Amino acid sequence: MTAREKLLPLLEEKGADCALLLDEVSIRWLTRFAASDGAAVVDRTVVRLLVDPRYYAAAKDAAAARLLPADVHPEPFTGGLLAALASLTDRKVLVDSGRLTVRTAERLRGLLSGGELLFCDDVCGPSRRVKADYELDCIRRAQRITDGAFEHILGFIRPGVTETEVAAELEYFCRRNGADGMAFETIAVSGKKSAYPHGVPGDVALTENAFLTMDFGARVDGYCSDMTRTVVLGRATDEMKHIYQTVLDAQEKAIAAVRGGVLCSEVDAAARSHIDENGYAGLFGHSTGHSLGLEIHERPAFSAVCDENIGPGTVMTVEPGIYVEGLGGVRIEDMVLVTKTGCEDLTHSPKALIEL
Repeated sequence: MTAREKLLPLLEEKGADCALLLDEVSIRWLTRFAASDGAAVVDRTVVRLLVDPRYYAAAKDAAAARLLPADVHPEPFTGGLLAALASLTDRKVLVDSGRLTVRTAERLRGLLSGGELLFCDDVCGPSRRVKADYELDCIRRAQRITDGAFEHILGFIRPGVTETEVAAELEYFCRRNGADGMAFETIAVSGKKSAYPHGVPGDVALTENAFLTMDFGARVDGYCSDMTRTVVLGRATDEMKHIYQTVLDAQEKAIAAVRGGVLCSEVDAAARSHIDENGYAGLFGHSTGHSLGLEIHERPAFSAVCDENIGPGTVMTVEPGIYVEGLGGVRIEDMVLVTKTGCEDLTHSPKALIEL
């Protein structure tokens, strides 16, 4: 089933003649083409990919090489995007209210003199949750690069190396081995800073005999991977070992709870209750995981307040953590593909405590 075909039931439900998507993420999901200026018009037979001349030659070549879905037809526009949408004047056009500015909405209303502008929150989001084979292939490739980067960095880490150097080396490896770029800003923080879940790498030497947390992911054909590993430069104390084992056990319990149809909050509870029961209540301050694909954070999430059922074919992270101010923190994160009866772990880097 193509991305366009996934949207047809929504067009029927809303009574729309077509959908107009203007954000880069939705356009890329529909067409597999990346452009920062353009639109996609989706109707019952075709996706019109409207791009300005900077992108048209590339879009036309991609279509000729069958890199775009067969129902995607690139079209150039030179007189401005609104002029290219003149054919929509008398149609009922569905737009994404969550990705549309007020100014653009007003201009579209002026264009649709004989038609109607219909609104829907997150037009493509629900259809994007279940990943197609092409999407899963991209995510798997991205994770293979990410796993390779972790193996590489273990031989790079040594006393005197800085957090910034670790982050840069991870990114260089990913790029050198086929990534489009990074899925998000790489986190590489050590010592007390490892207690900051979203800490920023600094030009400071790694703290010895302390945790080093690395959260990073490659991007391939626009699709993200996401992995966190925590290691120790030197030797871990008994307290550090206990924290690490508690997080690892919590993650394994959460992964074991993942299956098609399960409530997201149940997966979160599987990890959180184990952490709480082992003396670290209140020290796990974020959700247990999130969906991802073209965006690093997509819906739904493994959180205590998410009452959605997770569907087979969704890719989720599972990433519990414990963060002790003044000591440091541990987070262990894998990506899993939800199946009807469980899940497939897409991450293959080792998770036992590593002391370097």
